[in-house]
Amino acid sequence: MPISVPPRLPASSGPWARWVVGSFFGVLVLLGVVLHRDYGVGWDEQLDRLNGIINAKYVALHLAPELARRQPTFAAIPDMRENSDADHGVLYQLPLVVLEKVVGTEDSRDVYFLRHLVIWLTCVAGTYALYRVAAGYLGSWRWGLLIAAALVLSPRLFAESFYNYKDVVFLGFFTLGIGTLRRWLRQPTGWHAALHALAVGAAIDVRTMGVLLLGLTIGFAGLEAWFRPDVRQRLATGLALFVPLTAAVVVLGWPYLWEHPAGNFLAAFQSFSRYRAEMLTVYLGQEISIQHLPWHYAPVWLLVTTPLPYSVLFGVGVGVIAWRALRRPWAWLTSTIGRADLLMLAWFFGPLGAVILLNSVLYDSWRHLYFIYPAFLLLAGRGLQAAWNYWRATPTSRVITRRLGYGAVGLLTLGLAHTALRMVLDHPYQNMYYSFLPGPVAGRLFERDYWGLSGREGLQWIMDHDSSATVPVATDPRTGLMLHNAQLLLPPAQRARLRMVPVEQARYFLTTYRWHPAAYPSSLGPEVYCRRVRGITLVSVFRRPGR
Repeated sequence: MPISVPPRLPASSGPWARWVVGSFFGVLVLLGVVLHRDYGVGWDEQLDRLNGIINAKYVALHLAPELARRQPTFAAIPDMRENSDADHGVLYQLPLVVLEKVVGTEDSRDVYFLRHLVIWLTCVAGTYALYRVAAGYLGSWRWGLLIAAALVLSPRLFAESFYNYKDVVFLGFFTLGIGTLRRWLRQPTGWHAALHALAVGAAIDVRTMGVLLLGLTIGFAGLEAWFRPDVRQRLATGLALFVPLTAAVVVLGWPYLWEHPAGNFLAAFQSFSRYRAEMLTVYLGQEISIQHLPWHYAPVWLLVTTPLPYSVLFGVGVGVIAWRALRRPWAWLTSTIGRADLLMLAWFFGPLGAVILLNSVLYDSWRHLYFIYPAFLLLAGRGLQAAWNYWRATPTSRVITRRLGYGAVGLLTLGLAHTALRMVLDHPYQNMYYSFLPGPVAGRLFERDYWGLSGREGLQWIMDHDSSATVPVATDPRTGLMLHNAQLLLPPAQRARLRMVPVEQARYFLTTYRWHPAAYPSSLGPEVYCRRVRGITLVSVFRRPGR
């Protein structure tokens, strides 16, 4: 099958392109404004915010200690040495805390609505970064916009773009790092090296996994220098600037590192790479320890939560690249598009392979690997582009091939339309999307609402249907954080009536089934409310007898 190399076109060409691209991202911004109040508070959100607040206190004590001590909440904020999440970067969380103060939000409901809107806007910026990378890689702003749209039409990531401050935000920062890397490799100037250092340092300050960008930078700079002797000196000079500047950005953006940069960073990296917490997860119908996951945990989760057309096209894209590489390996590697293909393969398969080989700890599906998903989409785009070019080059006399092409386009369109419809109908629980598994089967084989978002709906139902002066509610002791997070979005008057109590004192029992996938005993009373998505029960409310 002939493979045409995409031309190196600019990301946009003319006012029409700018208008279309601008309209697309403008619609995304408006979509966030409309939808950001629909999502609950995720499992880690309050802990992430607390980490930002502790770091804000630490920074204030270094920059304006007297002013910091005069703040009314100063004594209530833990010190950095008491911060269990000090090894988590706060480049994103710290500005959010400052933004809350600037805007003047006080009530928890307003605080988290503001944060949900900001994280969505951040993810829109990450989508734009992917658009730029895709437009350059695939050679056209149209292809770039198609890949950006594919990211938006990824149901789980769409939902998590409102409350997942870690993984989806890091996806955008990592993609930006890939974009600045590609620009520096094409034009190895000192300015581009400095921009790349800023992007990589920022990515590391969001998640320690950003250190992978260092490996990609050094490896592909060496590869570029090997095949382009004319830029070797400039690449070497750029690396000499890039490494110390990246280190400076990392330390500056991560207050935990200020006192002991090397030692604290090493401790943070070891904490990240040697996660030792014991926790159970539901996988293929079994409760298993996250310390003993099978090698296929991440690939299976990726497959069952990604729209099927993307997975098929990804396979085509990898096959096309492999065919070209094996057919003429040296010609492929010496070509610009060949090295770009290699970068995408390394971006996707490198981290995934490392997780499998090192038996790394994962939990809550494959969210820790979300940052490889843009590479997945780019390789899928490569497959679609190759199929498109092949179909266009097919003579009209080959009727069967032409008809197969039309059929494939029809199936692809139908699949994407079905995904979009599912996102609308399942709102705001797109995080429960499974690509081809029936809902009841998926609910039996995999974790359900591990973010605890549906607790908000269950608790709101209780407060709307019980007008008592006090309303005692309980949940499973292991998921008490879910109930606490759910009440943060209640209107203040309802929040004042709520009492979170042990189950024996409760009138209602609320559950989102995390760590308890089985049915609850009848002693809890009748189920008075539940919410199901595609046959998967997310939240149930039981009215306890005699209460």
